[in-house]
Amino acid sequence: MSRPPLPQHCPSARELDDLELLSVGAMAPTLGFNEPGSPVTLALPDERAAEVAAGGAVELVDPEGLPLATVTGGGSGWSVTPLTHAQYGPFRRLYLRPEDVRARYAGRTFVTVTDAMTEEQVAQLRGLGDVALLALVGRGTPSLSPVGLLRATLRVADLVAAAGPAVDVVAVPLATHGDPAADATLRAQVVANYAGPDPVVDLAPGGTPSVEVADIVRADRPAPDEQGLVIFFTGLSGSGKSTLAQALMDRLLERGGRSLTSLDGDVVRRNLSAGLTFSKEDRETNIRRIGWVAAEISRHGGVAVCSPIAPFDATRQQVRQYVAEAGGAFFLVHVATPLEECERRDRKGLYAKARRGEIPEFTGISSPYEEPQDADVRVDTTGRTIDEALDDVIVALSDAGYLDLVDDAAPNAGRAGPTPAGVEMRAAPTPGAESAGAVSNGSRAGSAHLSVLFVCTANICRSPYMELRAGALLLPGGPATIELASAGTHGFRNRGVDETMAAVLRDRGLGDDRIGAFSSRPLTRELVEAADLVLTAESSHRAFVLEEVPGAFRKVFTLGQFADTVARVDAAVVGPDLVAYAGHRRATADPKHEVSDPFGRGRAAANRAADQIDGLLRVVMPRLTGSGRIIR
Repeated sequence: MSRPPLPQHCPSARELDDLELLSVGAMAPTLGFNEPGSPVTLALPDERAAEVAAGGAVELVDPEGLPLATVTGGGSGWSVTPLTHAQYGPFRRLYLRPEDVRARYAGRTFVTVTDAMTEEQVAQLRGLGDVALLALVGRGTPSLSPVGLLRATLRVADLVAAAGPAVDVVAVPLATHGDPAADATLRAQVVANYAGPDPVVDLAPGGTPSVEVADIVRADRPAPDEQGLVIFFTGLSGSGKSTLAQALMDRLLERGGRSLTSLDGDVVRRNLSAGLTFSKEDRETNIRRIGWVAAEISRHGGVAVCSPIAPFDATRQQVRQYVAEAGGAFFLVHVATPLEECERRDRKGLYAKARRGEIPEFTGISSPYEEPQDADVRVDTTGRTIDEALDDVIVALSDAGYLDLVDDAAPNAGRAGPTPAGVEMRAAPTPGAESAGAVSNGSRAGSAHLSVLFVCTANICRSPYMELRAGALLLPGGPATIELASAGTHGFRNRGVDETMAAVLRDRGLGDDRIGAFSSRPLTRELVEAADLVLTAESSHRAFVLEEVPGAFRKVFTLGQFADTVARVDAAVVGPDLVAYAGHRRATADPKHEVSDPFGRGRAAANRAADQIDGLLRVVMPRLTGSGRIIR
């Protein structure tokens, strides 16, 4: 009766290096994984680890599925039983067993090599007689790639051997494990197993690579602008990452000279990842596939531009590692457009569906987005043209030495213009005419100035109350001068304050001269552009403003939203600084702060709206003026 097959596991690259040395006895007296005090460890999935701990076995395979060894549990670690060894790979002939090295090169001096040798080291080598060069090529040990180190070492061996002494090279896959002291002990242990009783000599440190291997070093360590490169855009759906990625591709294609590949999230899903679902596990599999392909492109000197959401840091780090192992450079772009703006742009209605629970695990709503802390550049596309936002990326790529596109300005760079469907990025507007109905709490000379525009629907009820009450609540003496105005998204022209709301204003101390001087008006683009801060009664008003003037995003809030934002900002931040801060760290609009329209609903509804507005203004106005005082 045949045995059932053992469960299989493919170790990491570092673990495969360790496995090879364990299999040939090169780490003796360390004989297996996870021995007490040893850095040589094997991480198995929980289920597999439990099987080994219970006395079972797991078969270790290479990335192509070739069985290499079995591991079984034991009292002092996991025992390794070799099955075979790697059959292929560059310079495989140089990977010898320690016992074979000791027999073949007995009597020689053993020299460890981890980098391209310098002129001084080559001269030192010439004085040692017959030598065996142990090239330490395991994961994380050599300064060059394993292949680059072996090529450089073999060239030096041929050069020195031409003068008479015997010089041979042995490849030793000795990896590092993150513990310098333990790695130093392990290195001495492994080298001793190869050298046996013969002497071991370390090369003198320092110097530049020998001219004989300079071409190998240049090929193995290309200049940043010649290196394979993965430009990885990450951000929420609707942030503009795909648009920016495509714009960068266009700019690179126009420049020419580099092999380019686009790995857009949607395109990859239709091809490379067809059949995957949108579960968290499958989404991360999709990102890893993108990362692996991108790394292979970088391995051959190409440029890969990727634009998935990639919400989880652990997966982004895996992609970064893929690229590093391939010898490429990884450049991370965080398209940090706020969720609120991404949701506003959502023409497919995905965010709305997610909020209704129709799309599970939707990033930003029911599944988290982990903002990268290691981004090379952070770009917010709100209220900017594509070219303006792309310039941030281009400058950062140039500063890092990877690509120099700074002088390749697009014909319309810096000017507002049409953008691809689904993404609204426009140039921030230039302030226009001063708003009417200004009320100041002091002289403008020598003080900061803020123009505040209140917005409701008809501009006869809520927004005039906001404007007039905010003016009445101001006290002189603050460092900021405030100008107050109001308008309606569908505002009447030249109408007075609604009679019911006017009565509420009188009850709260407003004189007939102020109330009578008020004149309603419709909202215009010029009014929005002229304002430093726009505060609306409801979210619908805010949406209307941004439909008309998307570039005003950073200064448009509902009154309640701005009050919530102010309440969680340090009290020392006031006036224009407060508005600037709020534009980047705004609170989410809360339905409880929506100021419902009291028009035509009687005195009680008007009083409720007035009470709500007063409460919010008492939070906002002292911080805008910087006075810290307000009339009660």
